Amino acid sequence: MDSRFYALNIRRYQQRAQIETPDTIYWERLEKPEFLKECNTIDYLDFSPSDPDNFVVTCSVRVQIYNLVTKLVVKNLSRFQKTAYGATFRQDGRLLAAGDEEGHVKLFDTTSRNILRIFKGHKAPVHRTFFTNDKLQLTSFCDDKSVRLWDVSNEKVVNTYNDAHTDYIRAGAMHPLAGNMFVSGGYDGKINLYDTRAENAIQRTLDHGSPVESLLFMPNGSIFISAGGNQVRVWDLISGCRLLTMMSQHHKTVTCLRLGTDGRRLFSAGLDRHVKIYDTTTYKTVHTLTYPNAVVSLGVASGDQAVVAGMVDGLISIKRMIVENKPSHLNKIRASHAAKEKRKLVKKLMRPDTSQAVDHTIKNRFKSTKLQTYDVHLRKFNFKKALDEVLLPLQVEKHPENTVAVITELLQRRALDKALTERPDVVLIQFIDFLCTHMGEIRFMRPLMNAANTVLDIFEGSCVSYSLKVMEALQRLSTAIQAEIAVTVEMLQLKGAMDTIIGVSLNDNYRPKTRTSTPKEVRMQPSARAEKYVIYVD
Repeated sequence: MDSRFYALNIRRYQQRAQIETPDTIYWERLEKPEFLKECNTIDYLDFSPSDPDNFVVTCSVRVQIYNLVTKLVVKNLSRFQKTAYGATFRQDGRLLAAGDEEGHVKLFDTTSRNILRIFKGHKAPVHRTFFTNDKLQLTSFCDDKSVRLWDVSNEKVVNTYNDAHTDYIRAGAMHPLAGNMFVSGGYDGKINLYDTRAENAIQRTLDHGSPVESLLFMPNGSIFISAGGNQVRVWDLISGCRLLTMMSQHHKTVTCLRLGTDGRRLFSAGLDRHVKIYDTTTYKTVHTLTYPNAVVSLGVASGDQAVVAGMVDGLISIKRMIVENKPSHLNKIRASHAAKEKRKLVKKLMRPDTSQAVDHTIKNRFKSTKLQTYDVHLRKFNFKKALDEVLLPLQVEKHPENTVAVITELLQRRALDKALTERPDVVLIQFIDFLCTHMGEIRFMRPLMNAANTVLDIFEGSCVSYSLKVMEALQRLSTAIQAEIAVTVEMLQLKGAMDTIIGVSLNDNYRPKTRTSTPKEVRMQPSARAEKYVIYVD
């Protein structure tokens, strides 16, 4: 029979200070980055709305469409005489528009790579181009301090807004719901809100305070966001373009903005090599991504499948989201390596040692561990002293898990009532206060509820013999238990309501859908100007 006394097994709980938020857990699922190298600064990145696995990269005189899975170039649109800027997809993914240093705006067919339209009229480089909500018009933002609205079908200018700014216009955004509204941002620090239906198209002019690098509308169209300097500002369009909030989480210039998680998260990238992720309900930072160099462009795939960042040195970082049911190869490699090391260790321990000519000496296989003070008292059945040891203020504050471990051990030995019987009022109040403080923690709830039952059993027959302070402590214990019961009831009600909502939504999703035939769209043909366009090579 083994007569040794084993030390109390203290369960290792997760530290409260290290509890991760849901956003941290979610964004930690991004894989280690895979890198692509281009020859120059990555000016702009955009994901295809029709094929989320494809994204377009604007760099130097080329516009390339990459595949997210293979990391290979799917389409190469190199019909540029000089540097290309800001290639963006149309909402259906079939067309792509890009500006260039010559002041032209070129429209491409993403399936055939043909130039369909060439819009001429600007006198300086065009850095940003965006399609309107109705997909029939195109807006260009130029360094000649003008904004132009083009008709896609007939290759003509619909409206020209000259001298909209006093400096280069490098940012713009189209309203997601109203095709007649858009905003432009310039290096003069001003933001202009346009309504093409009004006689005076510029409805409002706002001051960002720094050169505006990027603009973005929220999906509902009631809020738009501007980035410039080290600030990100949020404007309320409904209440007269009122400034809602301002974030200054970057310590260098913010270069671009993007939306993720179906519009519930906002991304901002900067020259400080960081990408900040904000909650769009509170506009507080929930996570940060770090990159090896200054980030000048950013793209987020639908459903957060990937986050692609373009850097100032031509490096493209691709971080894909790990699917939960498909663990990454890195985890598999680590698991197999750990299994091999474990098998080697087991074989080494089981291999007989033939170098010894004498009989083996069997040593004590158990290492003597130093017992804690409460372990010594438990070994001698001094239950009261063991409980007093873990109820010391320093022990309760720093290591409440030790107190819970001793209480659990006393409950298993059915000795907690003995440890609390015939004790001073100070000890009883201290024990009850510990129950009230830590009963709400999920990690301690079960043993402390059992301890509370034991306390009530002890006081059940002899409440009269205790002081008023002890009775007040029992009242606090009763209040704490009632509060936990109320929280449990609310959680059960919430669970029932959520189960009902989820059940109804599942039933709606499984309804049979009627098949409707959609007419095939007529493919756009290249214009005469586009067919005659020739690139001269020096």
